[in-house]
Amino acid sequence: MARRRFGHEITRPGRKHGDEPVNIPVAKDLEKPPASLRRDQEVTFYAREYPLESFALEQSASVEWADGIRREFSPETAELYEEFQEDMRPALEWIRASGDLEPTAEPSGGDVTESIRGKARELGYSEVGFTRFDRRYVYKARRDDVRRGLPHAICLALEQEHSATQTIPSIEAEEAQGETYRRQSELAAALVEHIRSLGYRAQVSGPTWQFGPMIPMFVDAGLGQLGVNGQLLSPHFGSRARLQIIITDARVSYDKPVDYGVPKFCEICQVCFMRCPGRAIQGQRLWYRGVDKAKLIAKRCRPVMARYSGCGVCMKTCPIQKYGMKPVMEYYIETGEVLGKGTDNLEGYELPDKGYFAAGKLPRFDTAFFDMPTGRAEDHLMEEFQSKLDAALDDAEKDRLWREYRERLESIMQNHSTVVDMGMDLGVWE
Repeated sequence: MARRRFGHEITRPGRKHGDEPVNIPVAKDLEKPPASLRRDQEVTFYAREYPLESFALEQSASVEWADGIRREFSPETAELYEEFQEDMRPALEWIRASGDLEPTAEPSGGDVTESIRGKARELGYSEVGFTRFDRRYVYKARRDDVRRGLPHAICLALEQEHSATQTIPSIEAEEAQGETYRRQSELAAALVEHIRSLGYRAQVSGPTWQFGPMIPMFVDAGLGQLGVNGQLLSPHFGSRARLQIIITDARVSYDKPVDYGVPKFCEICQVCFMRCPGRAIQGQRLWYRGVDKAKLIAKRCRPVMARYSGCGVCMKTCPIQKYGMKPVMEYYIETGEVLGKGTDNLEGYELPDKGYFAAGKLPRFDTAFFDMPTGRAEDHLMEEFQSKLDAALDDAEKDRLWREYRERLESIMQNHSTVVDMGMDLGVWE
């Protein structure tokens, strides 16, 4: 393929505090105005008429199912998740209560954007941006938890360790993810302390316990764009960015969305789409809840995640994750090609019971592999109970089924407060 015409250049702060800024070139044929990727009226309509809900609640039947599958196929991963939940409990309690903390000084009245940005970078956050806190993306079950009077969002991305991520799917990669979440909780506490010392309030969303989807606000803050894999592709480390938001009443100035060329680049790249073990990624974008995106098919994704340590092949095989946005975009301008595409270095992965899959090779699963309950666990349990009750032969069996149903229901309601998939989400908090 031929060299591409230069379109525009983006200057971003260096990857680490104190690093020199980096310049990311975007080819002319990749340019697309960020405003064309979202229809705000549709976002508002869906938020009002069909409010978002936490996956841990809305699809709790599959959460419970996946926990059982995981214990059977990958007990070490199940044990890791349990240890993570126990380790994170004190941090999660602090995160939930962070909005109740009082400022420790009187505000100066001046703009404190750069003070907060500088402190966040000093602490170790690589990507820091500011935008309006968009309440349209708050889960229905979290609305009462989100403090009023905190209109601004500080978007913070922390890098997950590179080498462990390249071993996906693996227990090592899951450990790296958990360690990043632990680090996030520590850094957030330090940054909230700084904000309070400036005379302002702050409340933390993430890790694990979050108000709702964060990617839309990260896009608004200029910290990346939505990839075909459903993840934020950030400038320095793509989808290895672990996201966190702090809302505040501090006086700050907003950043703006940036055209990194990601949407059109993803259409050309398609590596994650072609390499997904469960064929859960759609190659074509569609309009969903007011956003132009490639919608993932959960019933083809989750069964793979449950059996193979959270999977994550869509993250591993993204060239921006592996090489960084600057080298990928420079290579595209020079050659018109996708860096690493078609090579085992980028595309190869191994599934424990299936072997190694080089570029161009995919695992095969039978239809039963994808059998998974959907919806809320309590609704699925009721359907099962009703079916068994209809087939019961006598009153004694009906009494036994009723006792089993009550015990299972109690267990399900307790599990609503457990961590899902190494901290992806948390249900209600008891």
